[in-house]
Amino acid sequence: METFTPVSALVGGVLIGTSSALFLVLNGRIAGISGILGGLLRPSRGEIGWRGAFLVGLLIAPLVYRAFGGALPPVSLDAPLGVLVAGGLLVGFGTRLGAGCTSGHGVCGIGRGSPRSIVATLVFMATAIATVFITRHVIGA
Repeated sequence: METFTPVSALVGGVLIGTSSALFLVLNGRIAGISGILGGLLRPSRGEIGWRGAFLVGLLIAPLVYRAFGGALPPVSLDAPLGVLVAGGLLVGFGTRLGAGCTSGHGVCGIGRGSPRSIVATLVFMATAIATVFITRHVIGA
């Protein structure tokens, strides 16, 4: 763990928690990305504006950070395109199956004390731990 940065991780966590809490308090909405994006795919009246603004904000935020002198970390994807596509489809399937994504359940759901979100997050984490263990120690990838 040579790149562990507890201060920036703590600041990032506080910002994410504060923004998701404010989003819930001010808008009565949960800041789960899959639900926000899914709502744009089948929009209801009056829903497109805030959903679009939320997603545009996610895309613009790194550019604003960089414009103010922040350095973005390099992105390196060492997996073949087919593996990335399959992984994306599996994540999408899991999001539908679990009725939400890690941000909706892990950040917002646990913060609200939702038993369903607590169980979902435990399943996400157990699956992630098992996947890393198998790929690194069993398969050796």
